Amino acid sequence: MQSMHAVDFEQLAEIELQKDEEEQTQLGHNRASDAGASDVADADMSHPYYDIARHGIIHVAGDDNSGRKVITFSCCRLPPCHEIDHTRLLEYLKYTLDQYVENDYTVIYFHFGLNSRNKPSLSWLQSAYKAFDRKYKKNLKALYVVHPTNFIKVLWKIFKPIISHKFGKKVLYMNYLSDLREHLKCSCLIVPPEVLQHDQKQQNVQKGSQSASSKARPPRPPLPTQQFGVNLQYLKDKNKGELIPPVMKQTISYLKAKGLRTEGLFRRSVSVHIIKDVQKLYNLGKPVDFDQYKDVHIPAVILKTFLRELPEPLLTFDSYRQILELTSVESSLRVTSCKQIVQTLPEHNYVVLKYLICFLSLISQESIYNKMTPSNLACVFGLNLIWPREGGSSINALVPLNMFTELLIEFFPKIFSYRTVAGECLP
Repeated sequence: MQSMHAVDFEQLAEIELQKDEEEQTQLGHNRASDAGASDVADADMSHPYYDIARHGIIHVAGDDNSGRKVITFSCCRLPPCHEIDHTRLLEYLKYTLDQYVENDYTVIYFHFGLNSRNKPSLSWLQSAYKAFDRKYKKNLKALYVVHPTNFIKVLWKIFKPIISHKFGKKVLYMNYLSDLREHLKCSCLIVPPEVLQHDQKQQNVQKGSQSASSKARPPRPPLPTQQFGVNLQYLKDKNKGELIPPVMKQTISYLKAKGLRTEGLFRRSVSVHIIKDVQKLYNLGKPVDFDQYKDVHIPAVILKTFLRELPEPLLTFDSYRQILELTSVESSLRVTSCKQIVQTLPEHNYVVLKYLICFLSLISQESIYNKMTPSNLACVFGLNLIWPREGGSSINALVPLNMFTELLIEFFPKIFSYRTVAGECLP
């Protein structure tokens, strides 16, 4: 039998999309694109793509477990087709990705909420795929499709002839949000409430009435030697009163000795399995010898991972709003504002932050070799130092967060009243 013609696949795709809508209705969902209309991004009106950004379709989250930037695309935020210019949407997506495609990155596609009213045409999807040339596809390490339906399977058949085998291997399907936890820190994601609601209902359907009771086990108490996922006070108490956590001290010492001039330091990802193995060694209180891995990027990723897994960000939840307001401060007063913000931190956080920023300042001083200027370092560390108490940071929050981090690094001596001599911080 001859294969189905492309137009037949298109008709099949429409049928599957209608089935998805019927299923959503049965589960009690409102139309997703309408339900989320009041909960959109706080886009600045000066944004070059404000007309698209204001819908909150695209967000930049923190890093995944390999230290790669995460970009999310939420279908439930797509307005009806007559209310959005899809050409502009594609331009905005490229505009966002252009900030990260020079390094490894991942994309999360939240499929829930796509319906017959807001679905872009298949010809647009085809032109969109072709618009993303090798520059975008090369450093894309994973495309997570969350809550896939039969519509996605049909779509895959339509596009299979033009999708390379290498790209196809990067597409990973996640039936539930919990499946993402293996790969990244979900608390940093901006997941629309409709997607959260859909995920819960899907799990209830799957698990029946037992889902609520079996949903989560009580958290196990941390090991006495635990290093990741515990707060600074816990680490201090378990390490004889040492203020600087052992993971930070060891990774930074190693990188000072062997990584200061490594090009692209902190911008390369490494094997997830190696990172998990190193974390396990630390958490079990076993020694870690970075020399045996012969890759200076491993301690760099471990340092970022440690910061990202703190229960509360190093800069604390309380500082988040103050930092977001930095862009409204006159440029000549911003360094002073930064100093005032860090001085309000708890003493322990201040000491650890000072230790870290001193090191990043040293890295930036070697930027002629490592290409890591204060600005580049800020793009890497901003979202690892501060995030909101609930959800993740919006795209619009990136500007003040990165600006704050860049100022800390560039004006380290002034903000912390310290100076660096021979790779050490001195009063």
